[in-house]
Amino acid sequence: MVDALDDAVPLPGGRITKKVVRIADTVRRPASAASPFVADLLGLLEKRGFTGAPRCLGRDDVGRDIFSYVPGWVPPRFQQWTDTQVAAAGALVRDMHDATRGSLLAGRHQVVCHNDLGPNNTVFQDGHPVAFIDFDTAAPGSPLEDLGYMAWVWCVSSKAEAPPVEVQAAQVRVLVDAYGLGGPEREVLVDAMLERQSRNARFWAEVQADPGDVEVSREQVAERIAWSRREHAHTVGNRRVFESALS
Repeated sequence: MVDALDDAVPLPGGRITKKVVRIADTVRRPASAASPFVADLLGLLEKRGFTGAPRCLGRDDVGRDIFSYVPGWVPPRFQQWTDTQVAAAGALVRDMHDATRGSLLAGRHQVVCHNDLGPNNTVFQDGHPVAFIDFDTAAPGSPLEDLGYMAWVWCVSSKAEAPPVEVQAAQVRVLVDAYGLGGPEREVLVDAMLERQSRNARFWAEVQADPGDVEVSREQVAERIAWSRREHAHTVGNRRVFESALS
C-alpha cells in the first residue's frame, strides 16, 4: 500500500539522497545500486551485536528500502564538539569496525567503512552520539578512511572563528585515542585526513561536471569544492601541529 501523504514526514538534511521520509517507526529511502550491500552490512552489524545502526527491514511495495527509525537528533551542519562527544564518536566507530572484521563483506580488507561519518550522519541522544545512519557509501577498506574523514569534520576547521589549531589537534588525539588507533596507522592519520579532503573536492568537481541525480545548486557545489580546498590548505599548513599531537 502506498503511504498516505500525511503519514510520510520528510527527513531533511540529505546532501545526496533525497525523498527520504519517516513513516511511524520506519525510514523509507529510494533504493539504489548500494541497497543489497547496505542490507547485508546492517544484517551483519545486527548479528554481531552492534546497536549503533538502523536495522534493514526490507522494501515496501513502492520499491523503497525500509529501515528502523533511530530516535534522536541529527545535526544539520558541522559545528564544534566537546571532547566527550568526540571520544564517544571514536569509540562508536571502533565498535562498528570491530563488528565487521574477518567478515565476508570486509573480504581481504581490515573492516567495512561507512565512508561518510560526519556528525550529519550521526544520531545524538542526550547530547551524545549513539548511532550512525546513511550507509549508502559503505565499502570494504582501512579504518583510516573513516578516521581520516572523522578527524577532519569532527575536529578540524579552517574557519576564523574555529578554536586554535592546537586545540583542534588535541581533539584529533582524543578521537584516535578513543578509537584505540596506534602504531604505523596513527603516524599516517594526517595523510588520511588530507586524502579525504582531496577526495571530497574531487567528488564535488565531478558533480559540477555531471550532476546526475544529485539535487544541489551549482553555487552549493562550487562552495563545497572551495571549502574542501581551504580545509586541505589548513591541514597542510598546520601539519606539524597535528602530527605532534599524535606522536
